[in-house]
Amino acid sequence: MSAETTTIETGENYTAFVRRQFRKSTFGMISVYTVLTIAFVAVFADFLANDKPIVCSLRGEFYSPVLREYGVTLGLTQWGQDFATADWHALPYDWAVWPPVPFAPRSTDKTLVSLKDRAPSGKHWLGTDGIGRDVLAGIIHGSRYALSIGFIAMSIALTLGIILGAIAGYFGGAIDIAISRLIEIVITFPRFFLIITIVALVETGSLWLIMGLIGLTGWTSIARFMRGEVLRVRNLDYISAATALGYSTPRVIFRHVIPNAIAPVLIYAAFGIVSAILFESALSFLGFGVPPTIVTWGSVLQQARSSTASWWLAIFPGFMIFVTVSAFNLIGDALRDATDPRLRA
Repeated sequence: MSAETTTIETGENYTAFVRRQFRKSTFGMISVYTVLTIAFVAVFADFLANDKPIVCSLRGEFYSPVLREYGVTLGLTQWGQDFATADWHALPYDWAVWPPVPFAPRSTDKTLVSLKDRAPSGKHWLGTDGIGRDVLAGIIHGSRYALSIGFIAMSIALTLGIILGAIAGYFGGAIDIAISRLIEIVITFPRFFLIITIVALVETGSLWLIMGLIGLTGWTSIARFMRGEVLRVRNLDYISAATALGYSTPRVIFRHVIPNAIAPVLIYAAFGIVSAILFESALSFLGFGVPPTIVTWGSVLQQARSSTASWWLAIFPGFMIFVTVSAFNLIGDALRDATDPRLRA
């Protein structure tokens, strides 16, 4: 039984059908909630881990250090340059509301001397790295970079892959041959080592460079998949009707061809996000990733290389990478099953 037949019989559209089928996947739904939780942590990272209080009272006046970083003061008193480099933990507060983790990812605890001091404790729940940076604060803020890298890099790859694949599949002929040869040329380059080479040649790396390189080298599979889908739909009746009505070629491609061929391609996005997160983690682990001032899961994991006795530097960021990668993989599997009527019971 096809999806189209099912939607006609039940009176629901295809989106509702896929949503209903997806909800039948227990692991898929758990993974969605897991990703939403990680996204919540990423959005509110500054309120969950910071070396500044969220709101405080100092000498009878109110301040909002964390909110001020977003340009929001809520009418609270401003402060001068004296507070720009202040040790917020040492100020004589009347009262203060601190984040659950009162450390920023870049702040260092200079009171820690030995390996035992840097181990997980009541002060630093997941321990610290070799220079005293809190691991839990790094993991919380690292979730922001992990999701940003995954979604932005995948957005770049999807944009290139969908457009080039649609053009190749719709026009065929010489254009199809040219784009197909371009895809084959890009695929021949070892993607991981190509990114390492480019990053090594750049004097100062950046997060945007990593995201751009991952996206610019990850569009080929999407383009080939999109090309196949467009070849399937380009000769259907509604495409012929749109052409007969005199619609322009860009309108036919972007208003009729792509929307009806893109659904299976978007499933690949979940797996592509996984690939981008793993690429960044691997690059940071090898020392070719983001700058040292930016704390990501991969950069925290990289610290474990220089201190094998600091097991917490490998276990906790590695666990977060495993959970995030597994969640996106399970979402991709659930979406694939939900859109494939042949897998229905």
